[in-house]
Amino acid sequence: MHLIKDVDLNNCDQAKQINSASMKYTRLTKEQFEEMNAEFSNFLATQAIDKAEWDQIKIEKPEVAEQELDVFSDLVWEGVLSKTEFLEHFSKNHIFLFQCFDTYVKSIVLKSQVPEVDFLTKEGLHWLSDNMFTETIEMKIGKKEFTEERNQSLFGLIQQGAFLSDGQLFKQINTIIESE
Repeated sequence: MHLIKDVDLNNCDQAKQINSASMKYTRLTKEQFEEMNAEFSNFLATQAIDKAEWDQIKIEKPEVAEQELDVFSDLVWEGVLSKTEFLEHFSKNHIFLFQCFDTYVKSIVLKSQVPEVDFLTKEGLHWLSDNMFTETIEMKIGKKEFTEERNQSLFGLIQQGAFLSDGQLFKQINTIIESE
């Protein structure tokens, strides 16, 4: 997963706040850290840690280095989740589309009534486009207020397999539903 790179690394208060607690989200992968090398360097710089000092911390105080990686990861996740507008989750017979607002999430759930259809394949998606508004597709529209902090709720959906989306499919289906 690619993460959005416009994280406010200058907000040291936010970093300290996250630092004082355990991780809110999950640590970025090695690949994600490599992609965000410049941002991580800036993050360390906001804490007056240069490359030489960082190398020393990694050797002499690995627990501090681990903590810095965790704080940075949480800052990145917080930035990404705060900007998240749409999520999608595909499984063999279901498609979950989410539009995320400040206090609630709106959902469109599509379920194939034909068990052989697999939405994880190109053929399954083609079948969906041909059968969207027929009796072979069950469609449910919902709205759920967040019961926990918004970003935590969205992160929970991501942990269950949802991914960030441009919302194109949600918007297309929602426009058709609203015009009926």
